[in-house]
Amino acid sequence: MSHFPTIGAALAQVRQGAAVRRGTGEPALPVLDAELLLAHVTGVTRAQLLAHPERALTAEQQSCFVALLERRRAGEPVAYLTGTREFWSLPLHVNADVLVPRPETELLVERALALAGDALARVADLGTGSGAIALALARERPRWQVVATDLSPAALAVARRNAAALGLAVEFREGDWYAPLGAELFDLIVSNPPYVAAGDPALSALAHEPRRALTPGADGLASLRTLAQGAAAHLRAGGWLLLEHGAAQGEAVRAELVLAGMRHVRSHPDLAGHERVTEGQR
Repeated sequence: MSHFPTIGAALAQVRQGAAVRRGTGEPALPVLDAELLLAHVTGVTRAQLLAHPERALTAEQQSCFVALLERRRAGEPVAYLTGTREFWSLPLHVNADVLVPRPETELLVERALALAGDALARVADLGTGSGAIALALARERPRWQVVATDLSPAALAVARRNAAALGLAVEFREGDWYAPLGAELFDLIVSNPPYVAAGDPALSALAHEPRRALTPGADGLASLRTLAQGAAAHLRAGGWLLLEHGAAQGEAVRAELVLAGMRHVRSHPDLAGHERVTEGQR
């Protein structure tokens, strides 16, 4: 792809190229990805892009589009290329210092809102990354006091930027899991920790995302176990711990919560039917 004077010409070449990839029948690049990248380059919405295929592209826009397509073909997430990702209807800034928020993580938000209701609550989001979970909770429950922690200063910088852009009140603290909480007690503790074992082949498809946020090492349950074991010291009586985990880890996480003395331990499936969030009450 070298020259396309209009939006329609650019997308036509993308669609033609997507028909076959090296004779495998697989798309060379998802057309939706290309449309999102071109919308980003031209500064319009995807709907506006598709509605005006006759719109001319400048030489700079063409060059930028080609460069982004090549980076996407190399596996870089669209969210990093555009710098944005929507989560819980919130537009979030993301970069390579944080994981790209996933739709299945919205289940963690749903369960937190259901368990605490509208009551005034103190909530901690451990390993906040981009701030997605903490900010979604703060948006839905303005009266809640939300604390978000992360070991990575770079990740916290992204989260603080998102909070400022959205005008949401979240207190951010740097440190490892429970360490930044001191002796404080909370009504809810939520976390989407790293849970992919270091030897899992799935990591190869996630090479552009921060490895420390994906895997705790050889034992995929290591961070989940740490969170389960430390929860009681930071939860008020009746408080809840909610953990996101891998599709095959539900049984093991339930066992860890029971071992930690939690009651009402249960797991909830994501939209694909996989156990994704496990909760327990102190």
